[in-house]
Order: sequence, then C-alpha cells, then structure tokens
Amino acid sequence: MPGDNHDPKLAELTAILNEVRDRVRARHPSGEAASIPLPDLMPIVRARDAAESKVAAIGTVNPRPPGFVNSIVQGVKKSVARALDWHVREQVEFNHAAVSCVQAVLGALEDANRALAAVATRFPPLEQEGAEMRDLRVHWDQWRRDWEQKLSANEVQFLRSVADLQVAFQHRATLMESNYRDLVRSQHESFTLALERASEDIQKRFWGNMERIRADYEKLIHLELRVIRQRAAAQAAEKAAVSPATPPAVPGPPGVDWLRFADRFRGNEEFVREKQRSYLEKFRGAREVLELGCGRGEFLEVLREGGVNARGIDLSDECVALCSSKGLSVERADLFEYLPDLPPGGLSGVFCAQVVEHLPPEHLPEMIRLAHDKLERGGRLVIETPNPECLAIFATHFFVDPTHTRPIPPALMVFYLEEAGFGLIEVERLSPAVESMPAVASLPADFRETFFGGLDYAVVARKLT
Repeated sequence: MPGDNHDPKLAELTAILNEVRDRVRARHPSGEAASIPLPDLMPIVRARDAAESKVAAIGTVNPRPPGFVNSIVQGVKKSVARALDWHVREQVEFNHAAVSCVQAVLGALEDANRALAAVATRFPPLEQEGAEMRDLRVHWDQWRRDWEQKLSANEVQFLRSVADLQVAFQHRATLMESNYRDLVRSQHESFTLALERASEDIQKRFWGNMERIRADYEKLIHLELRVIRQRAAAQAAEKAAVSPATPPAVPGPPGVDWLRFADRFRGNEEFVREKQRSYLEKFRGAREVLELGCGRGEFLEVLREGGVNARGIDLSDECVALCSSKGLSVERADLFEYLPDLPPGGLSGVFCAQVVEHLPPEHLPEMIRLAHDKLERGGRLVIETPNPECLAIFATHFFVDPTHTRPIPPALMVFYLEEAGFGLIEVERLSPAVESMPAVASLPADFRETFFGGLDYAVVARKLT
C-alpha cells in the first residue's frame, strides 16, 4: 500500500484524538470527575496510536527522491513486499486484532469513567463519606498515638494505685500487728502487775498477821517479865539496906521494860552500833577502855571488832545478862561504887553515852573527877549527851525518858572537864535535827544552825597530867 494515500487519514485521526484529549483535560484538569479520581487513559491512547502507525506501515516502502534509481529501488521493494505478503499476513492480522483489543479496552475504561462520574453525581453523600474517611485516615495515626499514650498513662496510674494499695495494706497489716503486740504486752504487763500486787497484798497480810502475832507474843512475854521483875524488886527491897553515903542510882518507875524502851525511843542495836562506830578511831590502840552505862553493849561490840580491849558496867540486870550472852565483859555495878575501887591510871579511855543526863546535877562533877583519877596520862574521856542548844530536843527526845533529870549545856560540860584537869577538849554536834525533822529545813540557815543544830553532842577530852 502506498504511503501517500494512508498518511493523511492517520494524521487526521491523530488530530481528532488530540482535540478530544485537550477537551477532557480542559474539563478535568486533575484527571478527576465529580471529586472521584479516575484512571488516566492517555498512556494507553498513545500506545494505541503508535501500534496503529506501525500496522499501517506494513507493506509500504520508505519514500525516496524521485528518479530512475528510485523507481527501480521502489519497484524491487514492492515486488519483495508482494512476495512476502503470504508470510506476514498472519502477523498483520494479529496486529490489527491487538489494536482492536486495545481500542475495546479504551472504550470500556471510558465507559467505566463515565459510570463513576454518574455515580458520584447521583450519590453526593459518598463524597462526604469519602472525605470523612480521608479525615479519619489522616487523624487515625494521631488518635492511635494519643490512645496508646492514654492507655500507657492509665496503665501506669493503675499500677501505681495497685502499689499504693499494697503499701497501704502492708502498713495497715503492720499497724494491726503492732497494735496486737502492744495489746498483748499491755495485757501481760497488767496481768504481771496484778499478780505482783496480789502477791504483795498476800505478803503484806501475811507479815501483818505475823507482826500482830509477834506483838501479842511480845506483849505476853513482857507482861510475864514485868511480873518477874516486880516480884524480884519487891524481894530485894525487903532484904537490901540502902547506904546513905552512896549516891542514888538512876531513878525511874519500877516495872518498866527498859530494853523495849531503848529499842523504841533510842533505836535498835544495829542503828546504835553504826552510830557509835565513829568513836572507834578515838580509842584505836588503847590498852584498856571502860564504858559507863554500857546498856545493850553496842559500843563494846564495836571496840571488840576493832581489836580494843574493853569492859563495861551497868545497873540493869537484863542488860548485863544480854551483854554476857554476847561474850562481852560486863558487870552490874554503880559507877560511883565501881570507879573508886580501880587503881589510879589503870584505864586508857572512858566512854559514857546517854548516861550523864540521868544523874543528879550535883553528881556530874564527881563522876568526871573519878574518871580523871583512873585515866592514865593522855587517856581520853568521851561523853555523849542530848544537846540543850537544840530546841527540838525538848519537843521530841529529852522528856520522853522519865529518868532524865536535866540537860547539860556544852559550855558547862567543858567547864567541869577543865576543872577536873582535862585539856584538848573538843565538842562535836551530832544528829542534825533537819534529818529527823524535815520541817526545820524551811527555817533560815543561820537561825537553824543556832537553835536547831545537832540533837546530841559529844565532848572529847584528854588527861593532861
């Protein structure tokens, strides 16, 4: 087929297709119809045009400049083409079929585009739903991230709440256990205290009963002893003759249990022994010590413990018997009868505690003179007696003992000692009143020291020649 007859038609067809394409692009610049994206068919159209041009070129020869040679060459080519027509006929038919198929596909796609445009025109809500779907798709990732963050935060908060609840439960359990232990401990302590109080009450009742029994027993014993003493005193009064030249013994009402009296108003033996232990150093190393009115023998026991040889005299048969039971050297004797019989200078020390206040005042100088005669040179005389400088002594101790005659002031005692020949005299105030009478502590210090000092005093003197 000559090329000059086919080319104008192909050019005309190409021009028509380009015009249609320009109109479609002008109408739909973005390749969309009614907001629905449609497939772009231009690549298929261009491929179809190229295939049709190739199909149309089969059986033609290339044009050349006119001339004799061209005529020969063109004649040869046409002869060859007609000779090969039987060989390429099926290929040509296949090519025409393929182009027809492409044309049919283009028509179907155009129909599909028109159908989609019609659907978009007839159903406008689909466009809105599509926009919503696009908006949902756009915001889905952000929403999912927010949701995951919220989920993570809620999970963390939930785990923290669980941990707080666990801590609170553990704390509550610990508190309950601590309260239970405290309750058990308090109940145990209450039970123990109640048991101790019950035990103390039982012991107090027991010892109270024992004290009552002891008091009743001692009362019975003392009654019996008083009867015995009264009977013995009556018999002695009938037989004994009293010498008018002998100084009177210590006066006192008959039938009084003087051991019990001393225990109540002076103190028990342990108390008196500890109180008189301070005098031991004053007789340390003495050769022979005599105690006038030894009583229950407390100071003799102190001297024996200190290794000092000592003996004593007393007018009470009970006291003499008690001292003898302790293994002490004690005789029943009156000091005004006993001292004159001793050799001069035979004693290293004389001790007299709570005795001189029982003597008649006129006999005190005589007792001091006799002690001076019987002491060796440098020997010591120690006298202890209530202190009348302390006004509290008259309200408490002095007049409790009915055998007390009168108190001896320290100045008078020192005067008597100096008159008898003693020297290096020292006066010591003993037993401050504030210890046994706390109310005295409220008085001014100087007034208290002057009028409420020591309840007792002791005078220590040495024989000078």
